[in-house]
Amino acid sequence: MSRYHDTYARWRDDPESFWAEAAAEIDWFRPADTVFDPEQGPFGAWFAGALCNTCHNCVDRHVQAGNGDRIAVRYDSPVTGKQGNYSFDRLLREVSALAAVMRQRGVGKGDRVLIYMPMVPEALVAMLASARLGAVHSVVFGGFAAEELALRIEDATPKLIVSASCGIETLRVVAYKPLLDAAIAQSQHKPATCLILQRKEHPCALIDGRDEDYAACLEAALAASEGTECVPVAATDPLYILYTSGTTGKPKGVVRDNGGHMVALKWTMAHHYGLAPGETFWAASDLGWVVGHSYICYGPLLHGCATVLYEGKPVGTPDAGAFWRVIAEHGVAALFTAPTALRAIRKADPEGNCIAEHDLSRFRTLFLAGERSDPTTVSWAEDKLQRPVVDHWWQTETGWPMSGNPVGLGLLPVKPGSAGVPMPGYDIRVLADDGTEKQPGELGNIVCRLPLPPAGFTGLWNAEGRYRETYFSEFPGHYATSDAGYRDADGYVFIMARTDDVINVAGHRLSTGAMEEVIASHPDVAECAVIGRADPLKGQLPLGFLVLTDGASRDEGALEREIVALMRKRIGPVAAFRNALIVARLPKTRSGKVLRGTMQKIADGVSVAVPAAIEDPEVLEEIRAALGRYDRAAGTQA
Repeated sequence: MSRYHDTYARWRDDPESFWAEAAAEIDWFRPADTVFDPEQGPFGAWFAGALCNTCHNCVDRHVQAGNGDRIAVRYDSPVTGKQGNYSFDRLLREVSALAAVMRQRGVGKGDRVLIYMPMVPEALVAMLASARLGAVHSVVFGGFAAEELALRIEDATPKLIVSASCGIETLRVVAYKPLLDAAIAQSQHKPATCLILQRKEHPCALIDGRDEDYAACLEAALAASEGTECVPVAATDPLYILYTSGTTGKPKGVVRDNGGHMVALKWTMAHHYGLAPGETFWAASDLGWVVGHSYICYGPLLHGCATVLYEGKPVGTPDAGAFWRVIAEHGVAALFTAPTALRAIRKADPEGNCIAEHDLSRFRTLFLAGERSDPTTVSWAEDKLQRPVVDHWWQTETGWPMSGNPVGLGLLPVKPGSAGVPMPGYDIRVLADDGTEKQPGELGNIVCRLPLPPAGFTGLWNAEGRYRETYFSEFPGHYATSDAGYRDADGYVFIMARTDDVINVAGHRLSTGAMEEVIASHPDVAECAVIGRADPLKGQLPLGFLVLTDGASRDEGALEREIVALMRKRIGPVAAFRNALIVARLPKTRSGKVLRGTMQKIADGVSVAVPAAIEDPEVLEEIRAALGRYDRAAGTQA
């Protein structure tokens, strides 16, 4: 029997007592004056008056408890052929030494440190060293274009930057240093120091007076036994700034605090993900995204788990068995990845033959998040893995799951297509545009009643007005998630699309996610995306893009007719779905999210800039070519 319903009711009846109990799992230098202060900050503050340090809770306390020899970080890099483990003892030595290096270069409490790194242990060490000093880190995804990096440098005004000579992709080496130099040249703010990790795959030249060799500085500090204590900070002080895309072109710097962040993440590791200290957790993401912050770096280490730092891809490094190899070799108990990674694996290995090649006996649960998990992909994974596959939903702004299936409280029935039930802390509602509440099963705007729980973002860096306007003005008293969906009669949450992706066909508001669910159920379709294309008669018409499973070879017209028939059967003629194009791949960010908005602009003939986080810009030309073929064919038929 799951303890979820009792746990959620206990939170709902007395939120402050609930979070006070969770806070007992954290070491505090000084306890909070109050669990929640509704008068502090724009919308209240958690653990006001408390003093703490996030690095202490992630590293020092495990060593002090006699667990220094326990593995903290498992590094696996198929693109370089390197592997290595960091014990908590080793992690403490390197974090403390790097913090000493940073302090010697002027970094102190409240200063910003920008981290522009590939997926290497040194990036995680830099995050923890910043936290140790009470500094505020801002991790920027490695390989971001110079212009995007410059915007973040100018907004965060870092005193110091930690970077690397290069990143390594599946088929190429990406030189980071020229991008960093160009970004600093473009930015009005000039950091005093850049620590550069030289990678043998592509070393770089250092600029005298600004750049220093990361490894040399760290080795000198270790040789001299230099270290630093953990600086006490207020629980409400910022731990990090994480930039996310903004509609105005200027990125939004999401601010996360120290105290509430630790409390919530520590709670989730046991109760949501079902991990015990000493076990291995793997979030197959990048440190530059919120998943990397919450569940590569902080969540597992707070809980005393080992975390996997993987520099590779789900396929191509070397094959579709890459994830299963990592799980087997490192004894992973739970994997958290994006649905798009599973779709890539399914496309390359639809029968799941690679799974049988590896010992997954210690693997218990697969968690999916980052974009909607279509039922076909979930069912495929359940069938091939013979393990629970749990979809859950959260955002950069929340920092941890808003809804899910809490394995640690006892698994609830899985409903494919649903992101589970609301987690304690989140009062999730579905509202119409006028603010009235929708009935179960009705599509609407998904919102959370305030206050947000611990670890919810406390603001946007240097932009309180934008913070209030963007997230809290549309539905007063609620946080607007910008996601559309519904809740069923059992309270399960179904995320169907971003609100921008809900299309209007002749006055009917239709979910592109529901259409994608239908298309993905076709056995020849590996993945898909549906957009709304402007139409002079109906406002918008849905247009599908299909990627076929490996080995499938279909006539586009015949497949299109089968998809249209499925759509009519499952959704009805109201969908007005008539057109589906076969493409080799979909445009995605490096974290695997499909760039539907960009595709829609291309389809509508709107000028579009290449998204900063796109994995391969050349795919946009492939989308344009597919649309050109479709338009020429339509013109011929007319």
